[in-house]
Amino acid sequence: MFSPSPPPSGLLERVFQFIDLHQNEFVQLPDGQTLPIPPIILAELGNDPKKPTVCFYGHLDVQPARQEDGWLTDPYTLTEVDGKLYGRGATDNKGPVLAWINAVSAFRALEEDLPVNIKFIIEGMEEAGSVALEELVRKEKDRFFSSVDYIVISDNLWINQGKPALTYGTRGNSYFRVEVKCRDQDFHSGTFGGILHEPMADLVALLGSLVDSSGHILIPGIYDQVAPLTEEERKMYKAIDLDLEEYRHSSHVKKFLFDTKEEILMHLWRYPSLSIHGIEGAFDEPGAKTVIPGRVIGKFSIRLVPHMNTSVVEKQVKQHLEHIFSKRNSSNQMTVSMTLGLQPWMANIKDNQYLAAKRAIKTVFGTEPDMTRDGSTIPIARIFQDIIQKSVMMLPLGAVDDGEHSQNEKINRWNYIEGSKLFAAFFLEMAKLRLQ
Repeated sequence: MFSPSPPPSGLLERVFQFIDLHQNEFVQLPDGQTLPIPPIILAELGNDPKKPTVCFYGHLDVQPARQEDGWLTDPYTLTEVDGKLYGRGATDNKGPVLAWINAVSAFRALEEDLPVNIKFIIEGMEEAGSVALEELVRKEKDRFFSSVDYIVISDNLWINQGKPALTYGTRGNSYFRVEVKCRDQDFHSGTFGGILHEPMADLVALLGSLVDSSGHILIPGIYDQVAPLTEEERKMYKAIDLDLEEYRHSSHVKKFLFDTKEEILMHLWRYPSLSIHGIEGAFDEPGAKTVIPGRVIGKFSIRLVPHMNTSVVEKQVKQHLEHIFSKRNSSNQMTVSMTLGLQPWMANIKDNQYLAAKRAIKTVFGTEPDMTRDGSTIPIARIFQDIIQKSVMMLPLGAVDDGEHSQNEKINRWNYIEGSKLFAAFFLEMAKLRLQ
C-alpha cells in the first residue's frame, strides 16, 4: 500500500476523521431486511448555480451466485475476513455506490455545506444489459441531466492490488453469429458421412479463418481505422505500474502472446481483438455420439478501439466470411449477422474532473494514479458522453483481485474506506477548480 501525503487540514481532515470513526457503520452487515429496488433511481442534493454539478452512476444488481459453486461464505451475506469484505456485489457495484454515499453523508453529518451539487443515477438492470437506461437518459437529457457538468462512473477495477487508477477509455464490442445449415435435422455419420458437405466442417473452416496463432485478426481492412500510436500514449503505457510476472501468475496462464508490459497493455486496450466463444448445435456432452449436426451456429466477437466503426466492421466481417465460404464450394447455406454493436469510449484526460481526481488521489493515497484504459465494454460511458455531451470519468475503487462476477467476490475494507475519503476529497478539488 502507498503511504498517504501529509495529513490534510481543516474541513477535509474532519471529513476523513468522520469516515474513519464511522467505518464500521459503513461496513455494517445486512439485518435481513428486504427492500424492493426500483430499476432506476434518480436523486439530487443541492442546486447552487455557483457550484459544479457532479452526477454519479452506479448499479445495485449483481450476477447470480451460489455457495455450492465454490464460495467460501454465503455470497449474499456480507462477511469480513482479514480485512476483506466478501459478498456478491461487494466490488461490482454496491461498494463504490455506498462509498459515494458515505462521502456525501460525512459532510452532512458534520453540518458542512457540500462543495458540489450531487446527482445520482442508480440502476438495477446493469447486469442484464441496462434495459431502458438509454431511453431514460434521452428522456431526461433536458430535465434531470440539464444541469450536470460532470459524470463519474466507478464500475471497474485498478490494474493492480495496491495502486489507484483513473480510467479514460474502454473498448467497444461487435458480436457475431455465423450459421451454416444443411437441414434442420441431424444426420447419422454412418449413413451420411462421406457424401455431404458437413456444416460443422464448413463452420470450423470459417472460424479458423478469423484470427491466427499470434492473435492477429485476418479480416482484410480490420486495422485500417485503428488510431495511430502516438509517442505521448506510448509513454503512458511505460509509466503504468504492472508486474508482468505477477500478472501472469495470478491469471494462471503459462504464457501470454507478448513479452513486454507495453505490448500486453496495448493489445488489451488500444488494439482490437477477436475471440471465438462457442458453437451452438454441436454435440458437447460427455461420451460419444456419432452425429453430424445439420445446422450449427458459431459465435465470436471483436473488441473495437478508436476509431473503428461498428457498421464498417460488420461489412468487413461479412465480406470476409462470404469469400472464405465461396472457396469451399459448399452446398450448405451460410448467414452472418451482427447481434450487438457497441462503440468504444474515450475521454479527454485534460478535463477538469480528471485533474481534480488526480489531486484527490494524491491527497488520499500519496501517489499519482495509473492512467488506464479498460479492455472490456462499459456501454453507459459512451451513452452518457453521446447523449448528455458532458465529461465522463471512470474512477475505480476496487483492486485487481476483487473477483467481480467470480466466486468469492470481495472489496478490501481499506479500498472501501479510503475510497470514501477519495470521493470526499474529489468533491473539494472540483469546487477549487470552479473557483480558479
